[in-house]
Parts: sequence; C-alpha cells; structure tokens
Amino acid sequence: MQIKAAFLGLALVFFQTGLPPVETKPGFANYKPAFTGQTRIAGAKTTTPYKVEKIANKLGNPFAIVAMPDGRLMVTLKSGTMEIHDKNGGLVRKITNLPEVVYEGQGGLLDVAFDPGFTSNKLVYWCYSEKVAGGSATAVAKGKLAEASGRIDNATVIFRQTPATKGNLQFGSRLVFDKNGDLFVSLGEKFAPEVRIQAQQLSSDLGKIIRITTTGQPVAGNPFAHQPNAKPEIISYGHRNPEGLDIDPATGELWESEFGPHGGDEINLIRPGKNYGWPVITYGLEYSNDKVGDGIQQKAGMEQPVYYWDPVVSPSGICFYAGNAIPEWKNNLFVACLSGQHLDRLIIRNNKVVGEERLLTDKNQRIRDVTYSNNMLYAITDDGDIYRISKQ
Repeated sequence: MQIKAAFLGLALVFFQTGLPPVETKPGFANYKPAFTGQTRIAGAKTTTPYKVEKIANKLGNPFAIVAMPDGRLMVTLKSGTMEIHDKNGGLVRKITNLPEVVYEGQGGLLDVAFDPGFTSNKLVYWCYSEKVAGGSATAVAKGKLAEASGRIDNATVIFRQTPATKGNLQFGSRLVFDKNGDLFVSLGEKFAPEVRIQAQQLSSDLGKIIRITTTGQPVAGNPFAHQPNAKPEIISYGHRNPEGLDIDPATGELWESEFGPHGGDEINLIRPGKNYGWPVITYGLEYSNDKVGDGIQQKAGMEQPVYYWDPVVSPSGICFYAGNAIPEWKNNLFVACLSGQHLDRLIIRNNKVVGEERLLTDKNQRIRDVTYSNNMLYAITDDGDIYRISKQ
C-alpha cells in the first residue's frame, strides 16, 4: 500500500510539470527519503522568455550580492571590503574601514544587510569571521555607510558567536531582517568532528540560527529565552553550515539552505524552537564515505528537510522571486549552487517542492549568491562575475 501511495504521489508531481527530475547522477548515500518529493522532484522549464546578461566580471572573491533599497547592488569581498555597483554592474564605490576579518579557508567578510530605516539612517549590518581568544568565530557588526568617502563609520560589533573554536571552515553565515526589524543570523558549526555535536547543544551558538535586535540583544519571545543554560538568542538548532536565508514574501516564513556532508544538502523551513537534526540525522555521509554517527535519517523530535540533494549541489545564498515580470517564477525560491555550478529554481506549493529547474548551467561557474530587485535576479559567482536575469 505504501509503495502504491508513493508511486501515485510521484506520478502526480510528474504530471504537474511533465518533465523528469533534473538530477540524473547516482547519489553518494542513496538513503530513502522520508516522503515523496523530498528529493529528485520532477523537472520544470520556464516558458516566459528571459535573458541572461553578464554585467560585471572578476570582482575578486565575493560572498554576497545584496540589493540596496534604491536598486543598486552591494557586493561583499571575503578579503574584507564591500563594493557598491549600479544596476548595470558598474562600480560606484569601494567601501573600506571595516573590522579586520579572518580571510582564510571559508572565512572572511560574509553577508551584509540594510537597516529597515536605511534610507534615512544609513545603517548597515554585516557578518564576518573574527579572530578571538581560542580561535575564530562568526561576528555581527553594524556601522553607518558614508558612501561619499567610501567608508563605514562607527563600526561596532553587536554579537559574537561563542564558543570560539580552531579551524577556518563553516562559519555560515547570512543575515535577514524580519517584519519587526529584528535580525536573523545563521551560524555554522565549524566543521570539526569534535565540536560539531555542539549543534545539538543549546548552551552553544555553533550550528544555530539566532534572532537578535539591532543592538545585538536576544529578541524577547525567542523560544529558549527562559530555559536554564540555553542561549536566549537561539531560534533553531541542529544546523551544519547554513549559508542561505530568506523570508517567503507570501507567507512571511523563514527559509534556509544548508550544506550537507557527502550528500544531503538541505532546504529547510525554519520554525522557532525546532531541532533540524545535525549531526544526529542526515541524508549524507562523511567525506570518507562512512556513516555519520548511527547513519540514521529520521528521529522523533527532529525536523525533516523540505528538500534535499544527493549528490550535493553545495547550496549557498538563496532568494525568493517577488515580482510579476516572469509570472511562473513568482514566490519561487532560487538557490545559488557552488559545486552544482548552476542557479536552482524550486517551485514551492504549500511548503512542499513540486518542481525544479537548473539555470545558468552553460556558465560552468560556482554560483555563490543571488538577490532579487525590481523584477530581476542578480547572481554572483566565485570568480566575481555578476549575471542579471530578466524578462526578455
């Protein structure tokens, strides 16, 4: 009976799009999904004509591209500077005077976000890997953008991930403001097997998504605010390396992309107080191809990913398409894929993925981040190229 139900579910999804799954390669782990459509969903094909333009190239070693309130683009370079580009890719201003970053491994200057009142107060927030006693950690800072002089003034660290650990991998990290003007921050678990179990510990910021105010304080009403020995800033836990965050414009809910190990990259719908399983459950393997822990994919009290990939695509930045120019893209989730070397389009209905399409596959580049602005998408690659995607 279960086999019949699974077949009917797959047939329904296939019927909705008429295309086979975009992934055809064998997986690394090949674990059984928890439900139909959790992986290798039916393919989709955009029918509205659109164009792809390279508008900038070889900018350096970027991490983020974020639309500014006026439609221009802010790019962060992992070496420790930002750049403002116009909507056609032209360099407007380099921005310096930021705190020193740990620019090694996966560390450096990471994401950037603009205060909801940026038009009047010019406040900018950013996250970066910081050298501290005991090693390094992800930090969040804010300051005032003085564009004319190409500086950030009055830079102040408002949050530091604890504990600090050795190593230069898996810092996370993305920033996104919620409707109340508070800040979600995703924090990696720093990779090392001896510390990654802290993703399950509420006394640690490793492997967490947190919610803080613009002064860095835990938001009142966070789920663990009154739990003994728990960090009050935590919203969710059990994360590995969450490099993508965005809020669904239709529902107001927070979505996340997360690197798995060898297989098991994830898309998660983040709910306050929930445990997302790492490193107890995963659809991936160790890089040695051994099982992770007990090699289980489901456990009571732990959330399932809405969607996962095996083999990996290495999902980094994400964004929702909030426009109407390409109607079939409205509220679709776009995922920048590094090892996958494409921009992934996920069609989501009722919090389930019902179709998938791969864009920019002909560029043969690692896509690091993607942002939405004025009916267009802007994607940036690890090579520092910016592509603009718009209606033809």
